[in-house]
Amino acid sequence: MNADLATLDITSIAAGGDGVARHEGMVVFVPRTAPGDRVRVRLRAKGRFARGALVAIEQPGPGRVAPICPHYERDRCGGCQLQHLSLDAQRAAKAQMVQDAFARIGKRVVPLPVVQGAGEPWRYRRKLTLALRRVGEGWRAGLHRAGAPDEIFSLDDCHITDERIVAAFGEVMAQGGHLLPPAPSLRASIRRDGDDLLLVIEGGMQWPEGKAFAAACTTVSATWWVNDVGRRRLLIDRRDRPDAGASFVQVNAAVAATLAARVEALVMAHMPTRVIDAYAGTGDAAIALAGRGVQVTAVEFDADASAACAARLAAPSRAMAAKVEDVLADLLPADVVLLNPPRTGVEAAVTTALAAAAPGLRAIIYVSCDPATLARDVQRLPGWRVATLDCYDMFPQTAHVETVCELVPEGD
Repeated sequence: MNADLATLDITSIAAGGDGVARHEGMVVFVPRTAPGDRVRVRLRAKGRFARGALVAIEQPGPGRVAPICPHYERDRCGGCQLQHLSLDAQRAAKAQMVQDAFARIGKRVVPLPVVQGAGEPWRYRRKLTLALRRVGEGWRAGLHRAGAPDEIFSLDDCHITDERIVAAFGEVMAQGGHLLPPAPSLRASIRRDGDDLLLVIEGGMQWPEGKAFAAACTTVSATWWVNDVGRRRLLIDRRDRPDAGASFVQVNAAVAATLAARVEALVMAHMPTRVIDAYAGTGDAAIALAGRGVQVTAVEFDADASAACAARLAAPSRAMAAKVEDVLADLLPADVVLLNPPRTGVEAAVTTALAAAAPGLRAIIYVSCDPATLARDVQRLPGWRVATLDCYDMFPQTAHVETVCELVPEGD
């Protein structure tokens, strides 16, 4: 291992958001740099790769802009990775990430996709998660520093998050911070669901004052506690309607609506009678398809989310609380399978079942939040070709990109 100063030209953005350069036969990754930048960096090299710590920008690239959020540079906030790029430059970088992942991991040549946006590139997030660290008799609530997951800084504002959510954190800490679980560290998440703010506290094994905390935090409509072994408990719910509680929700409503419309159109273009909606969540896609006369089987492992789906899904459609990899083979055949897995992608058993379902299966519509795992899973389906590839800027200012991949059997 060595550390040297070098002047580099940044040529592209890698998955994760680091700028990429080459130096003496090595690929060098430099955070917070932009294509076209000429930068002075301190190298830490090992083998054919190196990390570069930015020392100075000698010549800025054409897409570089001044970050809006003071936390981005002052505190090295890890929540955003691309605030130093214009929105057009961010989307160009994300399109290249997707194409590169398909070439490198998926062994597929695909056209450079267009990354679509919707709504505003700021204040779009409907959920914010903070790390809490006990400091003396009080707490520090903030975000992690980039490259230093054990370090957090106190958060004043988050410019990509709904202002009401940011303000709510301060109010919650003022109302009930003294009643938090007796643990050295916690996680706290607030998400917006319509006009309701929903709070989840994660950490600790005992919380004798949990009910008192929930009662004190009048800013939020409902509060859950998830202990250190993953057991979730509803502490208070002031809402008039039941729903899936603390289950997953897309954080960018405008882009999520555009993406959902595209997914529905892709599925319906294959004129299906039966569809399997895998990783269905609370069932928005399943319910939309059922409303168009399709018989849908919605599979979701989260029992609360599956129950919420079942409550809205009329027969002959149905919801199942199960792992997709455990039940998919038995549920096939179907005309179309919709996949919307977590960032880790699908298990090998899923692609094995899909491969065995040909030729009756007309299409696989895969919604992905990680180009690398999407490309890996597509590579596991050699009998299928990429018919369309649509990308969405669900998380502006970050390196994340959402992709909808339509797969059809070879020869179709």
